Amino acid sequence: MMTLVAAEWTRLTSTRLWLWGLLAALGSGALIGLAALVGPENFTPPLPGLETEEGTRVLLGLLGFTVFAPALLGTNAVAAEYRHGTITATALFAPRRWTWLAAKLAAYTVAGLAYGLLATAVAGGALLGAAALKGVTLGLPVGTVAVLLGRIALTMAVYTLLGVAVGALLRNQVLALLAVGAYFYMVETALMLVPGVKELYPFLPGGATAALTGFTYLSEAVATQTGTSATALLPAAAGGAVLVAYALVAAAVAVAAPLRRDIAR
Repeated sequence: MMTLVAAEWTRLTSTRLWLWGLLAALGSGALIGLAALVGPENFTPPLPGLETEEGTRVLLGLLGFTVFAPALLGTNAVAAEYRHGTITATALFAPRRWTWLAAKLAAYTVAGLAYGLLATAVAGGALLGAAALKGVTLGLPVGTVAVLLGRIALTMAVYTLLGVAVGALLRNQVLALLAVGAYFYMVETALMLVPGVKELYPFLPGGATAALTGFTYLSEAVATQTGTSATALLPAAAGGAVLVAYALVAAAVAVAAPLRRDIAR
């Protein structure tokens, strides 16, 4: 198993994928710093500033919108092999499919966590730097900010696992990437617009992430635009439990889905 995990790391670091992931992580963190310099009070509509708890939470929550990148990283773990035909060599090297699927899950969980830690470290540093430049004190203690950033980093590892599951289910790389993008940026938001269905949002990955990070801006903005009440999110602990459940289900799907399929495209 260690050999298979090492092989996955070699595969990942032998392409430009790791470089794009590095740039995406750095860019995600820098984006939070830029938003902090602009100031939430200058958003449209205006929001409380950095010196308030709500303003700080909004900026931290915006980092949750970048989970698309680690999800794509996980999707490519399986789908790219089918697209480039390397899946055959992988299966010949490790005939018991569950072993190399488990190796992918292990390697990409670490990759997703590394992505999250880098993105949140840059975001935290940029947020503190922006506050210092503007001469204001953050509305949340530094310890609380660090905890929230740690939660976001763990969330990104979960989204990487979700991406692996999508890649294992769909196999077609382009279709898998489109499905991930459409879901994260369209489906969950659209559900909040449907009365009677929006109650599902707190139990979806995006809603659980919002609960874990205390990011209520999106649900409140949708409620304002539609003239309805905001969807109530789960408590932070419950949101974390939902994300853990998604991680376990995604791991099971990623291993089970390809077991009875033909390798040939």
